[in-house]
Amino acid sequence: MVLRQVERAAIWRHKRKGLLFLSDTTLRDGEQMPGVRLNPDEKVQIAQALARVGIHSIDAGFPAAAREEIESIRRIAASVHGPVVNGHCRTLKTDIDAAVEALGDLSIFKRAVTLFVGISPIHREQKHHKTKAEIVRMTVEAIQYAKQHFRIVTFGPEDASRTEPEFLYEIYNEAIMAGATTCGFADTVGYLTPRKAADWIKRIQDNVRSIDHALLAVHFHNDLGMGAANALACVAEGVNIVQGTVNGLGERAGNTPLEEVIMTLVVHPDEFPVKCHVNPEGLYELSRLVARLTGVEPAVSKAVIGRNVFRTEAGVHQDGVLKDPSIYLPFLPERIGAPPVELVLGKHSGRRAVAHRAAEVGVTLDDKQVGQVLEHLKGTPRRRSYETADEIRGLLAEVFPDVAKTPAAGASTPVGRTGR
Repeated sequence: MVLRQVERAAIWRHKRKGLLFLSDTTLRDGEQMPGVRLNPDEKVQIAQALARVGIHSIDAGFPAAAREEIESIRRIAASVHGPVVNGHCRTLKTDIDAAVEALGDLSIFKRAVTLFVGISPIHREQKHHKTKAEIVRMTVEAIQYAKQHFRIVTFGPEDASRTEPEFLYEIYNEAIMAGATTCGFADTVGYLTPRKAADWIKRIQDNVRSIDHALLAVHFHNDLGMGAANALACVAEGVNIVQGTVNGLGERAGNTPLEEVIMTLVVHPDEFPVKCHVNPEGLYELSRLVARLTGVEPAVSKAVIGRNVFRTEAGVHQDGVLKDPSIYLPFLPERIGAPPVELVLGKHSGRRAVAHRAAEVGVTLDDKQVGQVLEHLKGTPRRRSYETADEIRGLLAEVFPDVAKTPAAGASTPVGRTGR
């Protein structure tokens, strides 16, 4: 009873301070993406990078799935300091026992378990073949059993967004009374809109009698491209935890991309006045690590960390970026630890960008020569675009074939001289 009072006091303090915790499920839900498989060493690398960014909790895997999962989670627990490490379990004692085996060496303040069961009509009737009362009983018994080994217990029902409201309120209340310290709201098939997501959160806060005794978390999928927008709509309504993945990895269209949530909070503190202790300067490194280890490259146009976010070929944009990058960027690349803005030369480029890129490789062009390069770019060059220093030198050699050798970067030699 004393421990329950301590838990509730801590939860009350977190809510009162307006803290927003970020929970990462790249290593569990993200790895469920077809074709992705991470070994224990790779999972530890990602978990350590998540800790450096300041992620509050890591959904480290599904212990009951395989011995390798238990080993991975155990190694994460031993190697990562800072985040809470969580095991994902069905409402089965055997699953909880596997989580205990994986996480039992961690402090009770750093180990956690999430219990899930499908609660919508289609899950109850078509998957579990259980009545509402049976689902509630399974949930309560599993939470009570888990509390013998874990103080941090999340109840995360599948398909909450398609569940009858009154039943959702009832099962949340029963879960909290049984000892759950967090209730998760999952949009398992990713079909909500921001307005509907926010409305769900309002109704849960208004109708779950014991909600003040638990944190409220959200978990969205991106099937309609609204994962981040839905999560942020819920942040505006006062949720305490947002769960997502790096680069938006996950089943089908993926999960809420955490980097999008983080940078929206950074850019719009007036709209989201929450305290979220993350370091956005580690996001680029984290994204690249996950892409390399999973073999899944984010789309070039992916928000926040896509390759094209800080690249431009358009002349008007290039001119603006050269004057001040903020003219065409909502945040500068250094905010996420990314390389500087890249000016790509192609058919849309303008005079200033051509002169600038030539100067970077040590070549000074006059106005006429800049015009010759532009004419070549708008014609039929050998490449669609030119980006690297070697490609820029190659472009100049295409336009000015009489130049036997373009000088090395920094030589600042006019075209027509070899620099020798």
